[in-house]
Amino acid sequence: MKKINTAVVGLRFGVAGIIEGEFVNGGAGEFFEIKAVCDINTERCDEIAKKYNVKAYYDMDSLLKDGEIDVIILATGPVGRAGQISQIIRSGKDVMTTKPFEIDHKKGLEVLKEAKSLGRIVHLNSPAPVHYGSLKQIFDWVERYDLGRPIACRADTWAAYRENPTGNWYDDPEQCPAAPIYRLGIYLINDLYPIFGEADQVTLLQSRVFTGRPTSDNAQLGILFKNGAIANVFASFCVKDGQPYKCSLVLNYENGTISRNVVPYEKPKTSRDFLELVMAGDNGTNIIHKKETLICNGDYRWDILYKSIKGENCGELTPPEAITHGIQIIEAMIKAQRSGRTETV
Repeated sequence: MKKINTAVVGLRFGVAGIIEGEFVNGGAGEFFEIKAVCDINTERCDEIAKKYNVKAYYDMDSLLKDGEIDVIILATGPVGRAGQISQIIRSGKDVMTTKPFEIDHKKGLEVLKEAKSLGRIVHLNSPAPVHYGSLKQIFDWVERYDLGRPIACRADTWAAYRENPTGNWYDDPEQCPAAPIYRLGIYLINDLYPIFGEADQVTLLQSRVFTGRPTSDNAQLGILFKNGAIANVFASFCVKDGQPYKCSLVLNYENGTISRNVVPYEKPKTSRDFLELVMAGDNGTNIIHKKETLICNGDYRWDILYKSIKGENCGELTPPEAITHGIQIIEAMIKAQRSGRTETV
């Protein structure tokens, strides 16, 4: 397999999240090879370039002129990211980026449609380019056991952060609204669209418990969907219980309940999800199905990116509207943050 040459742009997250997390300790290196890094902080950029023996660039324009680079891994902040992606795809390069995708759903939708028109690939870790393991299992159970309409969902994720102000976008309530929801809960929000469809209204509660930042570290988002279903998304930086980033779900359907990652882990979470389906059986007994799936919410699908660039069939890809509907929910959440009222999506 011939590896595809890449460059990482944005080294604040790009080092820990991409270079170390996905290449050094993950599977990205099977498909891609980092040839350059790019950051406006020249000292940081030079340090990382020297450490990994790659080229250093200090601005996007210079990097995009490098004919050796085929794919840009964009690890910058979400505000204005659609414009950066547009610049990249117009240069003839493909993109892997991260959540949150954008803060403006119209700009996000425009650049995804532009990429399609140019024949360029833009993938994210959330929503993933294709349905991942536990989502596929949920849909399989719904159909196989005729679970009926979705009724409600409780979605939870947490970690233990004790952050101080850094002066970046994490400190700005407008750029980082209801911070735990925007930074962590977005994974769960992106799960909800394929299950429940379009959202109608949102309500928001948030608080600052431990954080030194001006943004919150404890938040809960209520979502009413157009089909009448109701979901609650809880995300927090306040909980230290050895169970971070579980992205647990409890999904109620007419004829059964599916749970994901609700039972406590005995060991730290790996790239696996644990699902259970409960249905009412005969004679007062319940029917319980259990399943363990690989590939989780938020995993970078380097294999799918590679195949897409090579023109191979990857099955049904996530459409642009499914990617940007989560941003529409965030936009309504921003309105609710400002008004303190229920807002329409």
